[in-house]
Amino acid sequence: MRRLMIVSAALLALSGCHAKDSEKPRILNAWVRLAAVPGHPAAGYFTVKGSNRDDRLVRIDSAVVKKIEMHETMAMNGAGSMMTMAPMPSLPVPEGAKIEFAPGGKHAMLFDIDARITPGTAIPMLFTFASGAAIEAEAKTVPAGADMGG
Repeated sequence: MRRLMIVSAALLALSGCHAKDSEKPRILNAWVRLAAVPGHPAAGYFTVKGSNRDDRLVRIDSAVVKKIEMHETMAMNGAGSMMTMAPMPSLPVPEGAKIEFAPGGKHAMLFDIDARITPGTAIPMLFTFASGAAIEAEAKTVPAGADMGG
């Protein structure tokens, strides 16, 4: 009987932890492809995992980046069309959604990165949501033309 009570208490504690984890959005697999030309913007990629309620990503900041903007790559209609980027002032994050920021789609543009950031250096990032959630993530960096490979 005592063992059953201990197991029940442990399961209850674990379920409480899981509920708290789902109360905030999460940022997964953050990485940044540095610019080929110094002084040009870099591109950031990551996955936003929605919480247990609808939210909205409203800004991204970093102590080593002057400005970060969210953009979406879009194809123009017609033969021989080019790809264009459109800024996203914010990003709706529906309950439980998984939104990918990946090459060729949604991405973050990082302007004026600290010159000390080189491939392999991590970039601390702060993702702020309309709900007030502020999620810290560390983005790994790769050189221009490289991918994270997974």
